[in-house]
Amino acid sequence: MRLLWKLLRCHLSTAQMVGFALAGLVGMTVVLGALQAYRDIVPILDQPDSFLRGDYLVLSKRVSAFNTLGLGNSDFTAEEVDDLRAQSFVREVGALTAADYRITGSVGVGGINLSTYLFFESVPDRFLDVEPAEWNYEPGSRDIPIIIPRNYVNLYNYGFARSQGLPQISEGIFRRVSLGIDIAGNGRAEQFRGRIVGLSNRLNTILVPDAFIRWSNERFGTGTGEKLPARVIVETDRPVDAAISDYLARKGYEAEGDRRDDGKATRFLQLAASGVAGVGLAFSAMSFYILLLSIFLLLQKNSDKLETLLLLGYAPARVAKPYRMLTFGLNFGVLFAALLAVWLVRLSYLPSLEALQEGYRPAGMGVTLLCGIGLALLLSLLNGLAIRRKIAGLGCGKR
Repeated sequence: MRLLWKLLRCHLSTAQMVGFALAGLVGMTVVLGALQAYRDIVPILDQPDSFLRGDYLVLSKRVSAFNTLGLGNSDFTAEEVDDLRAQSFVREVGALTAADYRITGSVGVGGINLSTYLFFESVPDRFLDVEPAEWNYEPGSRDIPIIIPRNYVNLYNYGFARSQGLPQISEGIFRRVSLGIDIAGNGRAEQFRGRIVGLSNRLNTILVPDAFIRWSNERFGTGTGEKLPARVIVETDRPVDAAISDYLARKGYEAEGDRRDDGKATRFLQLAASGVAGVGLAFSAMSFYILLLSIFLLLQKNSDKLETLLLLGYAPARVAKPYRMLTFGLNFGVLFAALLAVWLVRLSYLPSLEALQEGYRPAGMGVTLLCGIGLALLLSLLNGLAIRRKIAGLGCGKR
């Protein structure tokens, strides 16, 4: 083995090895850096209301002049809901059930009593983007848990409160606000207390538990039976699929808030990460060929000596071993340097990500390490196979 190592070092080119190391380092760093950055960003986007966990579209029908004159209907029939659920881009469909009675809400803020008409809706729990601890209702209870849109808080703080000289209220205080709820209908009028238990980014409506809506509609509603939903929420994992836009246009449905733009952002993020990783893989492939050409040049320079060793009875695998160990060491040396570079770059961008989300927890580097080891092993295996084949060819050529 010492003889073989001496033979290897005899014509080893430092410049060629440095060229391989630089190309390999750039390629490995770009690949692993793109992977790690993507995994670190996902926890910020992967919230219950995040588009990365599937997009949610709230659909309604266009309101025409016929609806204004009372000659049209904007409700979804059971057949239309079934047809929507049967589409390939749809995971699940849920109906928003509206309250069928008059609601008045009141609250005291800064010594001023505010009162307005309200509306309640409910949606299946799986479509909620918050997980309130007290999201339940016992029929007949005077307490009603409520989820309001987060933009309502912003409208109050940055619009109404500033114009009326009222104090701004944090989200934490908003959750402690108690609303006076007056419900009237079907010859009855009763008072309830509303408790804000969550703020929603997904649904632009005032949500109450489905159990309350069904109980209160029976008690205060018009008694005309269960009404058809005017809006439905759709979960889809293909938010930018052209089939969705075509289907909505053909059916005359509208998507509230145009959440499909979020899906475009998701695809852009995924494409950007894939593009960066592709560049890294190109550099890795280039470094692979640089190393392979360098090793082949060494083999060519030592071809006479190698053929002599083969004739003396050395097995091709034994002759190839020092060259394979060289490539193995170089590939894993590059991997170690690339992981160090990724770690340093990660230290620079993590504070910015932590500032975007309270309680942010970045992804670990375990997956990145495993992918790096896998890539280094693959390159070493390919280099080893090529080297052994080349050396075996020298022996065959001599015969």
